Formats: sequence, structure tokens, C-alpha cells
Amino acid sequence: MSALRILHLSDTHFSGDGGRHYGVVDTAEHLRRALSHVAHLTFDLVVVSGDVSQDGSEASYRQIRDAVTTWTRARGARPVFAMGNHDQRAAFRAVLGDGQPDADELQLPGIGLDRPVASVVEQDGWRVVVLDSSVPGAGYGRLESEQLAFLRETLADTVAHGTVVVVHHPPLHAQTDLLQALALDEHDGREFLDIVRDTDVRIVLSGHYHMPITEIVAGVPVTVAPGVTNLSRAFADPAEESAIDGFGGSVVTVDVDRVRVVPYLERLTPDDMVFHYDADVVAQIIQDAGRAELS
Repeated sequence: MSALRILHLSDTHFSGDGGRHYGVVDTAEHLRRALSHVAHLTFDLVVVSGDVSQDGSEASYRQIRDAVTTWTRARGARPVFAMGNHDQRAAFRAVLGDGQPDADELQLPGIGLDRPVASVVEQDGWRVVVLDSSVPGAGYGRLESEQLAFLRETLADTVAHGTVVVVHHPPLHAQTDLLQALALDEHDGREFLDIVRDTDVRIVLSGHYHMPITEIVAGVPVTVAPGVTNLSRAFADPAEESAIDGFGGSVVTVDVDRVRVVPYLERLTPDDMVFHYDADVVAQIIQDAGRAELS
């Protein structure tokens, strides 16, 4: 078995009109830099694990599709995209389909293009499962019973080398109060981990937190990629929320008996933050955008 090498990116937050994220970040330039940083390496997969778009427009998905697929095609890699809380299902699917080329069509609940974007592909002894943890109109994450049943059924059979699961909201606790309020539903996260336990899942790739985190849960590595559009401050006051102007990604290598995750982060402006919310602002955001029981 040859190792599977993955470039794991997340939270690109493209806008269709090319506007700057928070009025500061040139998202296309950040993505260009994130790709250039590892352009000398070869990859089998390039994964963007959610919040592909900021405004959910078809134009934004076309821009990032063109940028990523041009880069992957030149290297013989396969692109994989997942839905995040800022993404819009209809526009995502209209441009990116089910998130990965040659995906098996899944008939999950929902109407037309607005149903959850989930898929599975098997290639060269590897299986890639993409799940949709987005909740339309909300920032926190859920995994409906139908998606969890699909995952359980899929993992009942093993493949030669193993399975990679991509889901935007990680089944991990966050570092800050705001991100925890917008985390994956606790019950859904526990059920997800129960499903992947003792299966051929080699790694779970997530985003959402804009900071590199890797944790072994249920015997499976769960890794969160740093944000492409900005980098959250992990060890500031957890009641506040802030991000610096920088980009990052992770190089993930899955080999016979080990998984290696090497994140990279580059700060672009040494003094300026993209945003800073004090505790009062964070509390208001949680009340407005968090789960009802947290408000």
C-alpha cells in the first residue's frame, strides 16, 4: 500500500463579488498563498472542509472551484469539498455537485438541491466520505439521523486501505465560548464517534475553528485545519473572540500503521487582527446565532 497524502484546507470564505472578508482579507490571495506554500509537494487529495463560500453564491463556488481544480489537475490530485455553516446547499451543489468527483448520489431528506450534501467515493483502495453538518440559517452543526445511518451502513464494509471522513463541524470541544456555542451538536458528535469506533476510518478531517487541533477520539485521529482566510487565537480569553491576518493548512499522510498531521501557519500582518470581539459582543452573538437553549 502506498501512503495517502492529503492537503487539508478549510474555511476559504470566498465571496462572489471578490469582496474582502471582514473588509480586510483578500481571500483569493490567502488561498493562493496556502497552495503555493506546499506547491513543491505531491498530493492524492486536496480537501476543503467547509465554509468554502462566505456569501453562498454560485459565483463564489465557481471561483474557488477553478482555483483549486486547476491546482489539483496539474498535480494529479482529486479535489474534495464539504459544506460548512456559511455555505448554501443549492448553490454549492449547482457548482460543486456532491463535493467530490464521481460521487455516488445519495437520496437524503430534502427537496432538490437543498437536501444535505453527502457522498462517498472509493478509489485505489481508499474511501472518502463527505458529510454535511450545516444547519440552514444557523452557525452550529448537526448530523441528521439519516446521515448517521448512511455513515453506519457505509462503514459496515471495509475497503482495502481505509476511510477518510470529511465533516465541517468537528466532533471536538472548541477553545472559546463562541466557537463552542457554534459547535457540532453534542449528541450528534457522540453518535458519530460511536459509529466510527472500531471501523476502517483512518482520519476525520474538519474545519470551522480556524485553528489547528488534532485529537485522538474513539481511537481515530480527528484533525481541524487552520483557516485559510484567517487564524483564530487559541489561547486568548475564551470569553472573547479574535483572529489574526494569516493563513494555514495541514499536510496529512495516512500510511500503513500511522497517521501524520503537519500543520503550517503564516501570519501576514504582524500587528493587526482581522477582528476582535469582547465578551459582551460574544455573548450577543451567542444569543443571536447559537442554539436556542444557549440563549
